[in-house]
Amino acid sequence: MIRTNNLKVKTFTPIVSPSDLKQVFPLSEKAAQFVAASRQQVLDIIHQRDRRLMVVVGPCSIHDPRAAIEYAERLAGLHRELSDDLLLVMRVYFEKPRTTIGWKGLINDPDLNGTHQISKGLGVARRLLSSITDLELPVAGEMLDPITPHYLADLVSWGAIGARTTESQTHREMSSGLSFPIGFKNGTDGNLQIALDAMAAARHSHSFLGINNEGRSSIVHTIGNPDTHIVLRGGNDKPNYSAQDIARVEELLTRNDLNQAIMVDCSHANSRKNHDLQEQVMLDVIDQIKNGNRSICALMIESNIHAGNQPMKQTLSELQYGVSITDKCVDWETTERMLRHAAQQLREHGGRRIS
Repeated sequence: MIRTNNLKVKTFTPIVSPSDLKQVFPLSEKAAQFVAASRQQVLDIIHQRDRRLMVVVGPCSIHDPRAAIEYAERLAGLHRELSDDLLLVMRVYFEKPRTTIGWKGLINDPDLNGTHQISKGLGVARRLLSSITDLELPVAGEMLDPITPHYLADLVSWGAIGARTTESQTHREMSSGLSFPIGFKNGTDGNLQIALDAMAAARHSHSFLGINNEGRSSIVHTIGNPDTHIVLRGGNDKPNYSAQDIARVEELLTRNDLNQAIMVDCSHANSRKNHDLQEQVMLDVIDQIKNGNRSICALMIESNIHAGNQPMKQTLSELQYGVSITDKCVDWETTERMLRHAAQQLREHGGRRIS
Protein backbone atom coordinates (compact mmCIF):
# COMPACT_ATOMS: atom_id res chain seq x y z
CA MET A 1 0.00 0.00 0.00
CA ILE A 2 1.33 3.45 -0.93
CA ARG A 3 2.19 5.52 2.14
CA THR A 4 0.90 9.09 2.17
CA ASN A 5 1.43 10.05 5.81
CA ASN A 6 4.46 10.79 8.03
CA LEU A 7 6.81 10.49 5.08
CA LYS A 8 9.28 12.88 6.67
CA VAL A 9 8.90 11.71 10.28
CA LYS A 10 11.59 9.37 11.56
CA THR A 11 10.01 8.26 14.84
CA PHE A 12 7.39 9.08 17.47
CA THR A 13 8.52 8.90 21.10
CA PRO A 14 5.78 9.13 23.77
CA ILE A 15 6.55 11.46 26.68
CA VAL A 16 5.41 11.69 30.29
CA SER A 17 1.98 13.22 30.84
CA PRO A 18 1.55 16.48 32.79
CA SER A 19 -0.34 14.73 35.58
CA ASP A 20 2.36 12.07 35.97
CA LEU A 21 5.15 14.65 36.10
CA LYS A 22 3.26 16.64 38.73
CA GLN A 23 3.13 13.53 40.90
CA VAL A 24 6.92 13.39 40.80
CA PHE A 25 7.32 17.11 41.49
CA PRO A 26 4.08 18.19 43.21
CA LEU A 27 3.11 21.75 44.00
CA SER A 28 2.84 22.09 47.77
CA GLU A 29 0.10 24.15 49.38
CA LYS A 30 2.72 26.63 50.60
CA ALA A 31 4.19 26.99 47.13
CA ALA A 32 0.73 27.39 45.59
CA GLN A 33 -0.07 30.18 48.04
CA PHE A 34 3.20 31.92 47.14
CA VAL A 35 2.57 31.67 43.39
CA ALA A 36 -0.98 32.99 43.81
CA ALA A 37 0.24 35.92 45.91
CA SER A 38 3.03 36.70 43.43
CA ARG A 39 0.60 36.71 40.51
CA GLN A 40 -1.64 39.11 42.41
CA GLN A 41 1.28 41.46 42.95
CA VAL A 42 2.06 41.39 39.23
CA LEU A 43 -1.61 42.09 38.48
CA ASP A 44 -1.66 45.03 40.88
CA ILE A 45 1.40 46.51 39.17
CA ILE A 46 0.20 46.18 35.57
CA HIS A 47 -3.28 47.43 36.51
CA GLN A 48 -1.88 50.50 38.29
CA ARG A 49 -2.78 49.49 41.84
CA ASP A 50 0.82 49.10 43.07
CA ARG A 51 3.44 51.87 42.86
CA ARG A 52 6.36 49.46 42.63
CA LEU A 53 8.22 48.61 39.44
CA MET A 54 8.33 44.99 38.32
CA VAL A 55 11.70 43.79 37.03
CA VAL A 56 11.97 40.46 35.22
CA VAL A 57 15.66 39.65 35.51
CA GLY A 58 17.81 36.60 34.87
CA PRO A 59 19.66 34.56 32.26
CA CYS A 60 18.80 34.74 28.58
CA SER A 61 18.12 31.02 28.85
CA ILE A 62 18.85 28.34 31.43
CA HIS A 63 21.36 25.66 30.45
CA ASP A 64 22.88 24.76 33.84
CA PRO A 65 20.39 24.16 36.69
CA ARG A 66 23.16 24.36 39.31
CA ALA A 67 24.17 27.86 38.18
CA ALA A 68 20.49 28.84 37.94
CA ILE A 69 19.95 27.89 41.60
CA GLU A 70 22.99 29.91 42.69
CA TYR A 71 21.69 32.90 40.73
CA ALA A 72 18.21 32.42 42.24
CA GLU A 73 19.63 32.34 45.78
CA ARG A 74 21.38 35.65 45.17
CA LEU A 75 18.30 37.22 43.58
CA ALA A 76 15.99 35.96 46.33
CA GLY A 77 18.01 37.86 48.91
CA LEU A 78 17.86 41.02 46.84
CA HIS A 79 14.15 40.47 46.23
CA ARG A 80 13.48 40.53 49.96
CA GLU A 81 15.71 43.56 50.52
CA LEU A 82 14.23 45.72 47.74
CA SER A 83 10.61 44.54 47.96
CA ASP A 84 9.28 47.93 49.09
CA ASP A 85 10.27 49.47 45.75
CA LEU A 86 10.71 46.63 43.25
CA LEU A 87 8.99 43.34 42.53
CA LEU A 88 11.81 41.10 41.28
CA VAL A 89 10.77 38.14 39.15
CA MET A 90 13.42 35.71 37.96
CA ARG A 91 13.63 35.14 34.23
CA VAL A 92 13.64 31.32 33.95
CA TYR A 93 13.46 30.64 30.21
CA PHE A 94 13.88 27.01 29.16
CA GLU A 95 13.25 27.21 25.44
CA LYS A 96 15.16 29.25 22.89
CA PRO A 97 13.28 30.42 19.78
CA ARG A 98 15.54 30.30 16.75
CA THR A 99 15.55 32.40 13.60
CA THR A 100 17.23 29.47 11.81
CA ILE A 101 18.87 26.63 13.80
CA GLY A 102 20.74 26.13 17.06
CA TRP A 103 20.31 24.71 20.57
CA LYS A 104 16.59 24.89 21.33
CA GLY A 105 16.80 24.94 25.09
CA LEU A 106 16.92 22.85 28.24
CA ILE A 107 13.52 21.21 27.77
CA ASN A 108 14.18 20.20 24.17
CA ASP A 109 17.78 19.07 24.75
CA PRO A 110 18.62 18.89 28.46
CA ASP A 111 21.95 17.10 27.89
CA LEU A 112 23.09 19.72 25.34
CA ASN A 113 24.18 16.98 22.95
CA GLY A 114 21.41 16.65 20.39
CA THR A 115 19.72 13.64 22.01
CA HIS A 116 16.48 15.59 22.70
CA GLN A 117 15.41 13.78 25.86
CA ILE A 118 12.31 15.93 26.25
CA SER A 119 10.69 13.98 29.10
CA LYS A 120 13.91 14.42 31.05
CA GLY A 121 13.99 18.11 30.10
CA LEU A 122 10.46 18.63 31.41
CA GLY A 123 11.46 16.99 34.69
CA VAL A 124 14.60 19.10 35.02
CA ALA A 125 12.55 22.24 34.32
CA ARG A 126 9.80 21.45 36.82
CA ARG A 127 12.26 20.52 39.54
CA LEU A 128 14.13 23.79 39.00
CA LEU A 129 10.96 25.88 39.08
CA SER A 130 9.93 24.12 42.27
CA SER A 131 13.30 24.84 43.88
CA ILE A 132 13.21 28.52 42.93
CA THR A 133 9.65 28.86 44.21
CA ASP A 134 10.74 27.31 47.51
CA LEU A 135 13.18 30.25 47.80
CA GLU A 136 10.07 32.49 47.69
CA LEU A 137 11.20 34.08 44.44
CA PRO A 138 8.58 34.55 41.67
CA VAL A 139 9.44 33.07 38.30
CA ALA A 140 8.82 34.20 34.73
CA GLY A 141 8.81 32.01 31.65
CA GLU A 142 8.39 32.29 27.91
CA MET A 143 5.49 30.31 26.48
CA LEU A 144 7.06 29.01 23.29
CA ASP A 145 4.59 26.23 22.50
CA PRO A 146 1.07 25.31 23.61
CA ILE A 147 2.04 22.01 25.28
CA THR A 148 4.76 22.75 27.86
CA PRO A 149 2.58 25.13 29.92
CA HIS A 150 0.53 22.09 31.00
CA TYR A 151 3.68 20.81 32.72
CA LEU A 152 4.96 24.05 34.26
CA ALA A 153 2.37 26.85 34.31
CA ASP A 154 1.21 26.26 37.89
CA LEU A 155 4.64 27.51 39.03
CA VAL A 156 4.79 30.63 36.83
CA SER A 157 3.89 34.14 38.04
CA TRP A 158 4.38 36.04 34.75
CA GLY A 159 4.74 34.84 31.18
CA ALA A 160 5.99 36.21 27.90
CA ILE A 161 5.12 35.60 24.29
CA GLY A 162 8.25 36.35 22.28
CA ALA A 163 8.82 38.55 19.27
CA ARG A 164 8.84 35.57 16.90
CA THR A 165 5.56 34.11 18.18
CA THR A 166 3.40 37.11 19.11
CA GLU A 167 1.86 37.06 15.63
CA SER A 168 0.96 33.36 15.96
CA GLN A 169 -2.74 32.71 16.39
CA THR A 170 -1.89 29.53 18.29
CA HIS A 171 -0.02 31.53 20.94
CA ARG A 172 -2.75 34.15 21.16
CA GLU A 173 -5.37 31.47 21.75
CA MET A 174 -3.16 29.71 24.30
CA SER A 175 -2.63 33.02 26.14
CA SER A 176 -6.38 33.46 26.47
CA GLY A 177 -6.41 30.47 28.82
CA LEU A 178 -3.25 31.02 30.84
CA SER A 179 -3.68 31.63 34.57
CA PHE A 180 -1.12 34.44 34.89
CA PRO A 181 -0.40 37.83 33.31
CA ILE A 182 1.19 37.78 29.85
CA GLY A 183 3.49 40.27 28.13
CA PHE A 184 3.47 40.33 24.33
CA LYS A 185 6.66 41.54 22.67
CA ASN A 186 6.64 43.71 19.58
CA GLY A 187 7.99 42.03 16.44
CA THR A 188 11.67 41.59 15.66
CA ASP A 189 11.27 44.31 13.03
CA GLY A 190 9.79 46.69 15.60
CA ASN A 191 6.18 46.15 14.50
CA LEU A 192 3.89 47.21 17.35
CA GLN A 193 0.57 46.26 15.80
CA ILE A 194 1.13 42.53 16.12
CA ALA A 195 1.49 42.92 19.90
CA LEU A 196 -1.64 45.08 20.08
CA ASP A 197 -3.58 42.55 18.01
CA ALA A 198 -2.30 39.75 20.26
CA MET A 199 -3.48 41.53 23.40
CA ALA A 200 -6.91 42.07 21.85
CA ALA A 201 -7.17 38.43 20.75
CA ALA A 202 -6.01 37.02 24.08
CA ARG A 203 -8.66 38.81 26.11
CA HIS A 204 -11.42 36.98 24.22
CA SER A 205 -12.59 33.40 24.70
CA HIS A 206 -11.38 30.75 22.25
CA SER A 207 -11.84 27.07 21.47
CA PHE A 208 -8.89 25.20 19.99
CA LEU A 209 -7.11 21.87 19.84
CA GLY A 210 -4.73 21.11 22.71
CA ILE A 211 -4.03 18.54 25.42
CA ASN A 212 -5.44 17.96 28.88
CA ASN A 213 -3.64 17.15 32.13
CA GLU A 214 -3.45 13.49 31.15
CA GLY A 215 -1.82 14.38 27.82
CA ARG A 216 -4.85 13.47 25.70
CA SER A 217 -5.82 15.53 22.67
CA SER A 218 -8.71 17.76 23.70
CA ILE A 219 -10.76 20.76 22.73
CA VAL A 220 -9.63 23.61 24.99
CA HIS A 221 -12.32 26.19 25.78
CA THR A 222 -10.98 29.40 27.39
CA ILE A 223 -12.63 32.42 28.96
CA GLY A 224 -10.07 35.01 27.85
CA ASN A 225 -7.18 36.70 29.62
CA PRO A 226 -7.57 40.44 30.35
CA ASP A 227 -4.22 40.58 32.16
CA THR A 228 -1.94 41.34 29.22
CA HIS A 229 0.48 44.11 28.35
CA ILE A 230 3.01 45.10 25.70
CA VAL A 231 6.75 44.53 25.93
CA LEU A 232 8.99 46.90 23.97
CA ARG A 233 12.21 45.24 22.81
CA GLY A 234 13.14 47.46 19.86
CA GLY A 235 13.40 46.15 16.34
CA ASN A 236 15.91 45.81 13.51
CA ASP A 237 18.62 46.99 15.92
CA LYS A 238 16.67 50.21 16.57
CA PRO A 239 15.55 51.01 20.15
CA ASN A 240 11.95 51.94 20.97
CA TYR A 241 12.12 53.02 24.61
CA SER A 242 12.56 56.81 24.26
CA ALA A 243 9.95 59.17 25.67
CA GLN A 244 8.68 59.77 22.13
CA ASP A 245 8.41 56.02 21.52
CA ILE A 246 6.58 55.50 24.80
CA ALA A 247 4.13 58.32 24.01
CA ARG A 248 3.36 56.71 20.66
CA VAL A 249 2.71 53.34 22.28
CA GLU A 250 0.44 54.96 24.88
CA GLU A 251 -1.58 56.55 22.08
CA LEU A 252 -1.91 53.21 20.29
CA LEU A 253 -2.98 51.43 23.48
CA THR A 254 -5.64 54.07 24.10
CA ARG A 255 -6.85 53.93 20.50
CA ASN A 256 -7.19 50.16 20.71
CA ASP A 257 -8.80 50.23 24.18
CA LEU A 258 -5.98 48.17 25.69
CA ASN A 259 -4.34 48.14 29.10
CA GLN A 260 -2.01 51.13 29.64
CA ALA A 261 0.88 49.01 30.90
CA ILE A 262 4.30 48.91 29.25
CA MET A 263 7.34 46.79 29.98
CA VAL A 264 10.66 47.90 28.51
CA ASP A 265 13.09 45.13 27.64
CA CYS A 266 16.53 46.61 28.29
CA SER A 267 18.17 43.96 26.11
CA HIS A 268 17.78 42.89 22.47
CA ALA A 269 17.43 45.76 20.00
CA ASN A 270 16.90 48.30 22.77
CA SER A 271 20.54 47.79 23.77
CA ARG A 272 21.58 47.15 20.17
CA LYS A 273 22.50 43.63 21.39
CA ASN A 274 25.27 45.12 23.53
CA HIS A 275 24.67 43.81 27.05
CA ASP A 276 26.66 46.66 28.57
CA LEU A 277 24.07 49.16 27.27
CA GLN A 278 21.22 47.63 29.31
CA GLU A 279 22.07 49.90 32.23
CA GLN A 280 21.78 52.96 29.99
CA VAL A 281 18.31 51.84 28.90
CA MET A 282 17.25 51.31 32.51
CA LEU A 283 18.48 54.75 33.59
CA ASP A 284 16.55 56.43 30.77
CA VAL A 285 13.36 54.59 31.71
CA ILE A 286 13.74 55.42 35.41
CA ASP A 287 14.13 59.09 34.45
CA GLN A 288 10.91 58.89 32.44
CA ILE A 289 9.10 57.46 35.46
CA LYS A 290 10.51 60.21 37.68
CA ASN A 291 9.34 62.78 35.12
CA GLY A 292 5.77 61.60 35.53
CA ASN A 293 5.27 58.67 33.15
CA ARG A 294 2.38 56.49 34.35
CA SER A 295 2.35 53.65 31.81
CA ILE A 296 5.81 52.11 32.27
CA CYS A 297 5.32 49.48 34.94
CA ALA A 298 8.09 46.96 34.31
CA LEU A 299 11.59 46.30 33.02
CA MET A 300 13.37 43.23 31.72
CA ILE A 301 17.12 42.66 32.15
CA GLU A 302 19.21 39.78 30.82
CA SER A 303 21.64 38.90 33.59
CA ASN A 304 23.79 36.00 34.73
CA ILE A 305 26.47 35.25 37.31
CA HIS A 306 29.20 36.29 34.87
CA ALA A 307 29.05 38.68 31.93
CA GLY A 308 28.89 38.04 28.20
CA ASN A 309 28.29 34.70 26.54
CA GLN A 310 30.20 31.70 25.25
CA PRO A 311 29.85 29.25 22.36
CA MET A 312 28.53 25.75 22.91
CA LYS A 313 31.34 23.25 23.58
CA GLN A 314 31.60 19.64 22.41
CA THR A 315 32.85 18.81 25.92
CA LEU A 316 30.41 20.33 28.41
CA SER A 317 33.01 20.40 31.19
CA GLU A 318 34.78 23.09 29.17
CA LEU A 319 31.85 25.49 29.53
CA GLN A 320 32.53 28.42 31.85
CA TYR A 321 30.26 28.29 34.89
CA GLY A 322 27.56 30.97 35.11
CA VAL A 323 28.06 32.32 31.56
CA SER A 324 25.25 32.34 28.98
CA ILE A 325 25.43 30.09 25.92
CA THR A 326 22.82 32.20 24.13
CA ASP A 327 22.54 36.02 24.33
CA LYS A 328 25.06 38.12 26.25
CA CYS A 329 24.14 39.05 29.83
CA VAL A 330 25.37 41.55 32.39
CA ASP A 331 27.12 40.02 35.40
CA TRP A 332 25.76 39.76 38.93
CA GLU A 333 27.72 42.75 40.26
CA THR A 334 26.26 44.96 37.51
CA THR A 335 22.80 43.53 38.08
CA GLU A 336 22.93 44.24 41.80
CA ARG A 337 24.13 47.80 41.20
CA MET A 338 21.39 48.42 38.62
CA LEU A 339 18.61 47.11 40.83
CA ARG A 340 19.78 48.92 43.93
CA HIS A 341 20.02 52.18 41.97
CA ALA A 342 16.54 51.72 40.48
CA ALA A 343 15.08 51.01 43.93
CA GLN A 344 16.78 54.04 45.46
CA GLN A 345 15.61 56.36 42.69
CA LEU A 346 12.03 55.14 43.00
CA ARG A 347 12.12 55.33 46.79
CA GLU A 348 13.31 58.93 46.71
CA HIS A 349 10.63 59.73 44.15
CA GLY A 350 7.85 58.01 46.07
CA GLY A 351 7.40 55.22 43.55
CA ARG A 352 5.64 55.23 40.20
CA ARG A 353 2.74 57.56 39.67
CA ILE A 354 -0.48 55.59 39.36
CA SER A 355 -3.89 56.85 38.44
